[in-house]
Amino acid sequence: MASNILIMSENKIMQQISAIFSVFMVIFYIGIGCFFVFYFDQTYLDKPIRVIMGSTFFFYGLYRAFRAYVQISKVFFSKDQDED
Repeated sequence: MASNILIMSENKIMQQISAIFSVFMVIFYIGIGCFFVFYFDQTYLDKPIRVIMGSTFFFYGLYRAFRAYVQISKVFFSKDQDED
């Protein structure tokens, strides 16, 4: 029984680390998207390509932000049944 609680505790810690890492990835994706759309001024990429790539990164970052919000609210703010 004690090893089962230890395994569940380690699993919760890994889920919390994963949730925090996903926040950093959201910042990365939205930042890269904004960089491609607004600040990337190299001549070897045309503007339509930059806008397509940037908007893809940006909207994927928004999707990841929603998923990270759901994961964080589940991992950090939900009551566990086994912590009696």
